[in-house]
Amino acid sequence: MATTSTSIPPWLTRSLQNELRFVSKTVCPALSKREHDRVKARSPTDPPPTSFLARGRDALFGKVDPVIHYSTSIGRHPDNHAANRYSDIEPYDRTRVIVGDLKSGHCSVGAEGINGRYFNASWVRELYGGKLWIATQAPLPRTAHVFLSAIAQPISAPPASLNSPRMHSPSHVRTIVQLTQNVERGRQKAHIYFPSTPGESMQSNPDPTSDAPALKVTLLESKRVNEAYCVQSRVSIIPVTSTNPQDAVVFTHLLYTAWPDHGVPEDEDQASLLAFVRLVHRVNKDTSSLPPSSNLDSDPPIMVNCSAGIGRTGSFIAISSLLRVYRLLSDTSSLNPLAPPPAPVSSLPSSPLGPLPKELQDDLIAQEIDSLREQRPGMVQRDEQIHLIYEILNQAFEMRDVARG
Repeated sequence: MATTSTSIPPWLTRSLQNELRFVSKTVCPALSKREHDRVKARSPTDPPPTSFLARGRDALFGKVDPVIHYSTSIGRHPDNHAANRYSDIEPYDRTRVIVGDLKSGHCSVGAEGINGRYFNASWVRELYGGKLWIATQAPLPRTAHVFLSAIAQPISAPPASLNSPRMHSPSHVRTIVQLTQNVERGRQKAHIYFPSTPGESMQSNPDPTSDAPALKVTLLESKRVNEAYCVQSRVSIIPVTSTNPQDAVVFTHLLYTAWPDHGVPEDEDQASLLAFVRLVHRVNKDTSSLPPSSNLDSDPPIMVNCSAGIGRTGSFIAISSLLRVYRLLSDTSSLNPLAPPPAPVSSLPSSPLGPLPKELQDDLIAQEIDSLREQRPGMVQRDEQIHLIYEILNQAFEMRDVARG
């Protein structure tokens, strides 16, 4: 592990002392216990969630029913089993993403009374950075069409509890981050949903339960970004029924190639991960290749997936959030790291589990991970991924100091 920077925030210095023993002995066990309590709260027979109105009223009076708060009943419904890549990983009902049809539909958030297609994906708001993401599993052959539909149609704002600051509307996802190879250790981890040769097209058909039109998917261009260990592609989607080229939606797909399943990037690859996080930030804010529009969102939500959409996905969001709040998404920072820790940007609902233990309440990484797990089960799945977040943040401060001389 690298030596710590002299300008590193005091809370991070404390966490990195003694070769990360504090992280191993205090942070990881405390976060693991809380996640275990969340799992216990969502019993296999839990009821479907009550209406948003009832939940809002209960929250107003300080009442949060943990069974409802952590319910995954919709993802566990027998009709949706085939759409889950893993049988034990489903989104919370209250933060799940719903995909409508391409004519009148939109991406929305789980709620009673909203009809739509099931999608194993969750709206996630960074606690400290404030950025909105869609965290999702990698597509299956059956779910590739709904995955693409979530990109091809407008996005509706998530609930007020995740919507601070308010999302620009209307908006489209235009950046997809993939943190898994399509095949790892001889197993298919992500279904391929666009061609590999620029100029070629393929058709994506809906699953048998949907009457949405098939989609034509075309790879426009592809290149390697060596310093970020990334393959960057531009892809177009359009319904096969459309005769209007303006109906096409273009997105950028960013594949990071150095993060193994059930692990973390090797030490020598971690600089590339930091470069990749910064590349994602730049690409999502770049509107130079898009047609001019007065309604163009300058920083729309990013869709990110690994295989299950929790381990590498949660780690990537946590890293992005902490780099964002310390203004380390570029090579320079004007924020004084010795100032008091930043306050959370997001107004997220209180956890039914109560606050973190006192010894973790000034640790921004522990707070960020716990907040992500409140929004999608199992986020930042493994202890070594927790360690990685501390190491990458420390590395970003060190690189900033070197750049300043």
